[in-house]
Amino acid sequence: MPARLTTELPSDLPAAIRQAKARLRERIGDVAGALAEVEEAMRTEVAAVVAEREAGHELFPIAQFADIAAGRVPEATVASIRRRGCAVVKGNFPRDRAERWNERIAAYLEDNGFAQSYRGYADDVFDGLASRKPQIYGVYWSKPQMEARQDDNMVAVRSFLNSFWRHQSEGKTWFDPTRDTAYPDRIRRREPGSSSPGLSAHTDNGSIERWLLPAYQRVFRHVFSGRGRDYDAWDAAHRTEVYEFPSTVMCTAFRTFQGWTALSDMRPTDGVLHVVPIPSAMAYVLLRALQEDVADDELCGAANGQALPIGTRWHSVLLPALSPIPAVEPGDSVWWHCDVIHAVADVTAQERWGNVMYIPSSPYCEKNARYAIACGEAFLTGASPSDFAPEDYEVDWVGRGTLDDLNPVGRKQLGLEAW
Repeated sequence: MPARLTTELPSDLPAAIRQAKARLRERIGDVAGALAEVEEAMRTEVAAVVAEREAGHELFPIAQFADIAAGRVPEATVASIRRRGCAVVKGNFPRDRAERWNERIAAYLEDNGFAQSYRGYADDVFDGLASRKPQIYGVYWSKPQMEARQDDNMVAVRSFLNSFWRHQSEGKTWFDPTRDTAYPDRIRRREPGSSSPGLSAHTDNGSIERWLLPAYQRVFRHVFSGRGRDYDAWDAAHRTEVYEFPSTVMCTAFRTFQGWTALSDMRPTDGVLHVVPIPSAMAYVLLRALQEDVADDELCGAANGQALPIGTRWHSVLLPALSPIPAVEPGDSVWWHCDVIHAVADVTAQERWGNVMYIPSSPYCEKNARYAIACGEAFLTGASPSDFAPEDYEVDWVGRGTLDDLNPVGRKQLGLEAW
């Protein structure tokens, strides 16, 4: 299988941005009119979100794992997940199992002296975190993380979430919703009493690429043809053809949903995830950067090597909808569509632990299979996966997961065994 994982960055990036914007503006024609149409729809959605939140209604759809396993998720819940682009799965794992995982991860870190070997953040993704102690840990291969990724419960939840996407169109099958690949990610451990300025609103999975890459232009073909209202955020067409520019924040895989699994109780006031629960908001973000008040070589703050920022200067229409997740407990999982705008709220003197394992949904396709093979090679040596800074803490750690800890699904997820 070819080793292609990224796309070459243009040597003259400002010129590439100017050229891309000129082509897109010409294709759209009435750029201001296209934005006005989408903005009207966004204002309606934002107002609905704000009204529900102020009325005390829960904005995050909540699905019970038992219902997912039995194939009987209520239609109203399914419709809400589709509209909001996010979900909490209650009881994804039993509470006591998640609590044991939390204890085992703590012991794994302690046994290997992570606090003493910590070298500071190796990339600038989390520069906003001012705590003297790490909160995002560059740890990928603990046995609890591996157990959770390959567990039948997690496979069932990810298959359910993948089903929201239209994975076949234009005569092609873009991904297989029933098969998993691994996207090994980090853990977060925020201890009681800690404070953090959080992370401002942003989206992942590409920044300048969304305007510059032909594959992304095909993904957003309706938006870039002046038909933003026809854009379907759940259409996977061409998303598996996107290969981002090299950086420490790129995502080599196509993730239908980003997600994490709770290892401790968390409340909405605990500096938790907030989202703008409008998956189609990306249409507004894309068109906003093409307006006349934005410099020809600018994309509303987007820059290679950074998450795509969503701020008050350019995107104030969307930000009133930014809303927190509901209370979660150990074993619950939290999910959001790969294009959904999200943030992490500030917290001061947090009352309780805030611990999670980041585990997204990355279904099987050629693009994801390539990255899974690279992750399998990293796993065998204990190295950090290639989408992340090469901190490589676990290379010499004791108690790291090994091949013997992988079941058949786990081996396939890492490209160590054929599906």
